Amino acid sequence: MALVPAELPYSKIRELLYTPLRTVFSWDRIDGVEYGLAGIHYISPEFRKEIAWATEALGEIFAKTVYAVQTADEGLLMELGIPQEAIPAARVVVKPDLVTAIGRFDFINTSEGLKMIEFNSDTPTSVVEAFFVNQKASSFFGAQGLNEGMEANIQDAFAEMLQSYKELGYGTDSIVFSALGWHDEDRDTVKYLMKESGLTAKFVALEDLRIFDDRLCALINDQLLPIDVWYRLHALEKLVEDKDEVDNYPTGVHVLDLVARGKLAIINPPSAFVAQSKALLSLIWNLHEAGEFFTPTEHHLIEKYMLPTYMENQFQDKAAYVTKPVFGREGGAVCLYESNGELVEKDNDSCYWDQPMVFQKRVEMEEVECNTENGLFRGRLLWGSFLVGGKASAISARIGGRITGNLACYLPTGVKQVERSYKKN
Repeated sequence: MALVPAELPYSKIRELLYTPLRTVFSWDRIDGVEYGLAGIHYISPEFRKEIAWATEALGEIFAKTVYAVQTADEGLLMELGIPQEAIPAARVVVKPDLVTAIGRFDFINTSEGLKMIEFNSDTPTSVVEAFFVNQKASSFFGAQGLNEGMEANIQDAFAEMLQSYKELGYGTDSIVFSALGWHDEDRDTVKYLMKESGLTAKFVALEDLRIFDDRLCALINDQLLPIDVWYRLHALEKLVEDKDEVDNYPTGVHVLDLVARGKLAIINPPSAFVAQSKALLSLIWNLHEAGEFFTPTEHHLIEKYMLPTYMENQFQDKAAYVTKPVFGREGGAVCLYESNGELVEKDNDSCYWDQPMVFQKRVEMEEVECNTENGLFRGRLLWGSFLVGGKASAISARIGGRITGNLACYLPTGVKQVERSYKKN
């Protein structure tokens, strides 16, 4: 049974739900616009089990493929769109069977079944929504939660990653978590991860990091603290472009060089950066089509849960398709096309258009209705399913347009509580 009186207005329900959560989840509004919705979308236990099973199985396929790429000729890394300056760092292998400490597969539920459309393996967000908010929202609406106790997975994954670095001879005493200090969502996501990691660590904003004496250092109280282990919500491909604002020194390239030389341990590890490239989807699909590299079981999983993806347009006059930049995020530079090449919809943001594109078969996302501050909204549902320490973990949902962009809203999800009745004999 719902715990919220049905007669309450939406705005009141929303405040009752999100006000107690804002010390952790500070972005239920983004620039004054509603992001966290005050409703719940119900799923079946069977759907929850399948998305978990697919997440873990695909995680193993990605780990196997990424390790092969990391240990192959560097030309393959270049084909995946890895910048030249980042290739030595991308080749650093930490734990071959663990592609990422914490990553998020994005799934859509289609008429053809559940399909994974991309892997946010390097710098995933929606962490707080999945591991913290969704359980609170489920309880609020009287639903059975989907992610209960799964925050413990985060601690296990970080401990395993730290142990792997120790075994490789890295220093692990000084641990720093970083994001942009002014960005509420990124900053508070990283602070949440730091808390749940169980590590003795400090949060230091990206803008307070320095290179000194061939080390990455944190500027704390006018002192420079050398960093051994660095969790960053900052994409490695962006590091290539990062320069000191004062003297234009290529700070980011120097950081990548420290990673390549084993002087800095990073979480997520370099393998997660390789897996982030959407060109890897194309590589996996091409190997699958050729009947190579994967086991029969893995081929079956790829066919079932992935979509045909290529580096060139193989869909002309055959099937509708999508183009996506290899390192795009939040729907940036995504375009939807009909099979004849007619543009259906395109992202309006200015980012990522200069990147190489992948071509992916287009399938329709499921449509659902939900309440918002502006009334009833009918939109498309995107599922985020976390892979943490190689295991399926929390899930969350966002609702938006055909292209899931920055304005797509977080929609709490749960399983309906079953009411049991008992008859006397």
